[in-house]
Amino acid sequence: MRLFRAGFLAAAAATVYAAVTGREKVQWIAKPLMMPLLAADVATDETAIAPTDRTLLLGSLGAATLGDILLIDPDDDRRLIAGASAFAVMQTGYSALWLRQGARPRAAVAVPRVAAWLGAAGLMRVQAPTVAAPLTAYGATLGTAAVLASDPGLAPGAKNIAGVNVPNRDPRSRLGAGALLFTVSDGLIVLRRISVRGQRARRLTEGVILATYAAAQFLLADPRAHVKAVVPVAE
Repeated sequence: MRLFRAGFLAAAAATVYAAVTGREKVQWIAKPLMMPLLAADVATDETAIAPTDRTLLLGSLGAATLGDILLIDPDDDRRLIAGASAFAVMQTGYSALWLRQGARPRAAVAVPRVAAWLGAAGLMRVQAPTVAAPLTAYGATLGTAAVLASDPGLAPGAKNIAGVNVPNRDPRSRLGAGALLFTVSDGLIVLRRISVRGQRARRLTEGVILATYAAAQFLLADPRAHVKAVVPVAE
């Protein structure tokens, strides 16, 4: 495994551990290192990515770094809203990246995600009205990126089941799984905000949120996953 990605895994493990055990000082050290380590991997990797695509990927990771710092205290609604705004920039960058690589929205992929987005928006409107509008807006950027990441055109050799490309040896096939993990992570943020009570339960939920988030970014920020797919032309 490449050095910077290994460093990311170590920082992610420390971040999850700190969240579960309530060691905020460890989080302040480890969590802000996660995305810069992935960015260092992107910047130094010799994979033949188009310069504009590499810039979009690095910019997205930069926005994610800001979001990570803001969400070290997930119980502060102002920081939650600001963090969501930073991650909206990241999701927009990912969407632009995959659009450049030829991804397009498909109804079979988009419909269940739109339904989930509407359901989450309605739940937040009732249970958490103070953060419902900004988190719903963020959800739109998350859903857009997830739909594009799961376009079969990004990984022509992968099977697509229930609107998600099934991961195989092609790193591009793992983008849909990464986007799905991101959706799970963000869905758990909403669940934690509106229904999880008790310090231990909230810490454990935060640990799962961070673990799924780290796994998502590990897949999404792999430089090898951003080499444009070449679809054979029928003769």
